[in-house]
Formats: sequence, structure tokens, C-alpha cells
Amino acid sequence: MTGPRALAALEAMRADASPLTSRHPDHVFLPLSELLANWEELGVGTSSFRAGVELAGRRYAGYGLGRMLPLDRVLVGCDSSRAGAFGGFHHPDQGYRHFQMVAVITMYGPMGGRTPETPSLALLDLLRAYAHDCLHYGSRRRYVDVAGAPVRTQYGINFRRTNGHSYSPADKQGSRHTRNLGIVMEGACDREARSIARHTAERFGVSEPSDALSGLAFRDVTGTLSNGDTCDAGALESEERARYVASLRGYERGVNRRYAHFLEEFAPGEERECHSLILEAMISGGMYTLGAWLDERHGPGTFMGLFRSPGYFDPGLTA
Repeated sequence: MTGPRALAALEAMRADASPLTSRHPDHVFLPLSELLANWEELGVGTSSFRAGVELAGRRYAGYGLGRMLPLDRVLVGCDSSRAGAFGGFHHPDQGYRHFQMVAVITMYGPMGGRTPETPSLALLDLLRAYAHDCLHYGSRRRYVDVAGAPVRTQYGINFRRTNGHSYSPADKQGSRHTRNLGIVMEGACDREARSIARHTAERFGVSEPSDALSGLAFRDVTGTLSNGDTCDAGALESEERARYVASLRGYERGVNRRYAHFLEEFAPGEERECHSLILEAMISGGMYTLGAWLDERHGPGTFMGLFRSPGYFDPGLTA
């Protein structure tokens, strides 16, 4: 149960997103609704993004999500004063923040102005980020009051003791598979978001850009990266772009490919059904249907056997 002091602390955090945006002092942040209106006034069509959001809303309703992340709770960085600033899904220190219930993201590409250099790709990247964060926003969360501070003990299908001990352990560095529920949920969110971006690109005839970096970003956004996908070093005009590509590759290896391998391991031929059950469980917070589905295929206690960290139920740990 969340006590009155913890609730007040949550309300205060949700009323002020400046601690998040202040981590990026060079960027101007605008609510997504305002950014889209500005782009439209300047002649940048946003119909692909809006159609993609409608698609996401329909699909997510099927998983039990009743409300999408409000556009005013998405802050988009642009118009940066930092020379060579480069934004997009893999920009550092951004994403959905559950305490504040705010998503902090950045405009894809060079950030020297308030409009994107490549609008069609920037809109797809924006759609991928928004669709991804809507699933984080809609995932079940439970907080408890610890000395007047809110502590999250449940997020989707993952759980945590009040002392910080997580239900599932971190994956070993370089591991091809995952036994970490954070990676499973992150991978599920991104698999869904990229699928929405891919369908939207096909519907609106958005093709892969010819330059190496934008082509790589397009394949990333639409979930069509190949195992050996790379980007010519000559296309990386700055250290910041090189860092962006390194982050993209790391995320692909550490999240998306591990999640894909998990589905191949435990739901061969039924990947889509298992993926859907994971999303439904994340949003509802209920484990029965997903657990029973895994048990039917792999034996009793599969979920616990796969994911529970040693000592999680140790009575010596704080409850």
C-alpha cells in the first residue's frame, strides 16, 4: 500500500519533469503535441505518425491497454546548442520514467533546429519511441511506502523486494539468451513498437534512405536489421554519431536479439502467441495465463525455474 507521504512524493515528481530534462541542458524540450503542431505549421506532414499511433492504440487495446501515454507527457528534445548534437531512439539517458510518468526522447538526426533533416525517418523514429513508451506507461506497477518514499515492487511481470533485490538476475555479459525479466519486457515493448513502425512505413511508402547512417537507422526502427548489419565508418561525421551507432548495436544485441532468441527457445512456431501473452501479462500484472501456457509446454514451474533469482524468497531478505 502506498501511504500518504509516498503518494505526495509521487505527485510532486509527476508535476515537475525538470530533473529529467536538466540532464540535457543543451537541448530545448517541447511536449510532443506542441512539436507536432509546430512541424505541421512549417509544412512537415505528420499523417504517418498519427496513423501509426491509431494502429498502436487498436493493437494495444487487444492486450488490455485502456489508455495511451498522453502526448503532453512526452517531452522531445530538439534545437540543441551543442555542436554536432545527434538525437533519436538511442540518444543517451532518455526513455520513459515511471516515477514522473514522463517520456523524455529526442528528435532523430541533427538537433541544431526544431525541424528534422529527414522528416519521414524522424517521424518513424518518433513513432517507434512513442509506441514503445506507451507499453511501459501501461504496464502494471505497484508501489509501497518505505519511510515516506515510494518504492516500486512490481513492474509488469517483474517483481522487486523493498531492499532492491530483483526477482530475476541480470544476464551474463555477452550472453546470447536472456533469463532477465527486464530484458524480456523491454524486448517485448520494442518488438511491438518496431512492428508498428514497419507497417506504417509500408503503408506510407517510406523507403530506406541511401546514406549509410540513415539506412542503418531505418532498418533499426523497422526491425529489419541483419546479423552483420553495419555502417560505413566514413559516414560517421562526428564522435556523437559514432556513439549513436554503438548504442544502436549494443541495444540490438543486448535486448532485441536476446528477446527473439528467448521466443525461439520457449515458443518455437508460437512466437507471436507467446509475445502476445507476455504483453497481456505486463499490462494486467497477472501471471496465471502466461505461466500456465509455459507450464503446458515445458512442465510445472517453468516461469519460476527460468527467471527466479537465487535467494529471492529467502526470509532473511526484506519483504
